[in-house]
Amino acid sequence: MNGPKILVVDDEPSIVEVVSLYLARAGFQVTSAHDGQTALREMAKELPDLVVLDLMLPGVDGMEITRRLRAEGNTPIIMLTARKEESDRILGLEMGADDYMVKPFSPQELVSRVRAVLRRTHTAPAPAKEERALEFKDLIINPVTRLVETNSQEIMLTAKEFDLLWLLASHPRQVFNRDQLLDRVWGETEYLDPSTVTVHVRRLREKIEADSSNPVHIHTVWGVGYKFEP
Repeated sequence: MNGPKILVVDDEPSIVEVVSLYLARAGFQVTSAHDGQTALREMAKELPDLVVLDLMLPGVDGMEITRRLRAEGNTPIIMLTARKEESDRILGLEMGADDYMVKPFSPQELVSRVRAVLRRTHTAPAPAKEERALEFKDLIINPVTRLVETNSQEIMLTAKEFDLLWLLASHPRQVFNRDQLLDRVWGETEYLDPSTVTVHVRRLREKIEADSSNPVHIHTVWGVGYKFEP
């Protein structure tokens, strides 16, 4: 089997068994772990193409695993949680999860979401290689190296953070609503929470703005969406 490699991490054996079965039937290569330490060992051996990750794990929890994954790269994460509060979902997205599902969930829907996340993380539109860098008074955005500099300091952005910034900066003062940004940056909207955009905008401001509470470049147009001011 040569399908994408999926790591399923959950401390409930029945969930791991069912999810692994459905993913394997869908053509994915599946490995599993029942706790955070085992998950970290599996990822150290071979980084998967996507991680289905329970938020509440014994020992090393899902948030810590997400932190470590995001420190190393952009491996897609679908977070599983038994908590229904919006704050918990937002926290997962802020930490870098690409999507989330609240337990109990449909295994068929999870398979669909895995496919959707893999599609948008592997095929979402990126800046064309021939595009020149965008230069502003305190900000340089280079689409070839995918590096961003502000006040002569290099800023590390995730792939989606860069794509979002590039789209906004390439269309200065044009207002995009959240559905447009989801479609243009993530590639589809069916399984994405609109708060994904809100979280990514917040992280961008924290990284490129001198004062994220009073941004110079990324502005909110209340009731509509976001725009980039040169």
